[in-house]
Amino acid sequence: MRRKILVAMSGGVDSSVAALLLLEAGWDVVGVTLRLYDSCASSVRKSCCGLEDACDARAVAKTLGIEHRTLEHQEAFERLVVEPFVQEYARGRTPNPCIRCNERVKFGTLWEYARQSGFSALATGHHARIVPVEGRPRLFRGRDADKDQSYVLFPLTEAQRAGLALPVGELVKEEVRERARRAGLPTAEKAESQDICFVAEGNYAAFVESRLAAKDRRPGLIRHVDGRVLRSHDGIHRFTVGQRRGLGIPDAHPLYVVALDAGSGEVTVGPKAWAGARRFLAKDWTWHVPPEERPETARVQVRYHHEPLDARLLEGAEGVVVEFTDSTHPVTPGQAAVAYRGDAVVGGGWIAGRLP
Repeated sequence: MRRKILVAMSGGVDSSVAALLLLEAGWDVVGVTLRLYDSCASSVRKSCCGLEDACDARAVAKTLGIEHRTLEHQEAFERLVVEPFVQEYARGRTPNPCIRCNERVKFGTLWEYARQSGFSALATGHHARIVPVEGRPRLFRGRDADKDQSYVLFPLTEAQRAGLALPVGELVKEEVRERARRAGLPTAEKAESQDICFVAEGNYAAFVESRLAAKDRRPGLIRHVDGRVLRSHDGIHRFTVGQRRGLGIPDAHPLYVVALDAGSGEVTVGPKAWAGARRFLAKDWTWHVPPEERPETARVQVRYHHEPLDARLLEGAEGVVVEFTDSTHPVTPGQAAVAYRGDAVVGGGWIAGRLP
């Protein structure tokens, strides 16, 4: 009797080929698409998890001859991802909703659905790899360095990693598309979705404003690190620590957002050197290795697709203190910090703020 596996199909080429590869490997494959928001109402283009994407996933399932299911998860997505996204911006932080969606929806509510429905495992189209190391399932970067998504999977627990298949992690993107073409999959040439699926045209500020009451927008002053008041602004949700573009402030040297004060609404700006940090605290840290293997040094990635940096790791009562070994670097509260040794993820957490 073949083992059953549930494949999360977003309607894109990666998850389509994930289903194809598992079918070829002898699994009893069932595809599932999560309807996470009303794509018609949101006017989002190049999205994922909307009505059009569910239709694409269903067409792929028909081509492969596998069962396809659609699950309505709008309420959970709104409560677990969208509303926290809005509130984080209102607090002067810069959230990563893709990681929260993976953590709370795809590997939260969907994982529970798979377990209760009798599936042996769950699969996705992420470009990352699960590799057994001394009997433990470890998360590694995908073979395609440009498409690697291990960063957004850092919250996975060991139990989740043990029951997860990532078939396209061993392929580069062009190989994925070529497999789709050879199989005649309708998503073979489909363009990739934008990073944040529910924000139209990437306009985060407009989306947040559409969800925030006027009293919660926290207008205030933009102040230079030397104490000068440069101008006022309409709300701190329009800014992110490390931001340079869009400030609209003429100065002899480029200015960067250095700090955001959600209480007063004040935005502090200054030269690039002021925007960096040598040390920062990462909370809600998830280790991917047992205590005896936790490293004192690692390469730490502080934004999606950014180059990881050499750092020291120090566990404390509130989380993990990350200290860059060479110089200061911009860090943004609300983003993830993920530690690597080679291509292996050793742990990750959420950036809480800079430390002196």
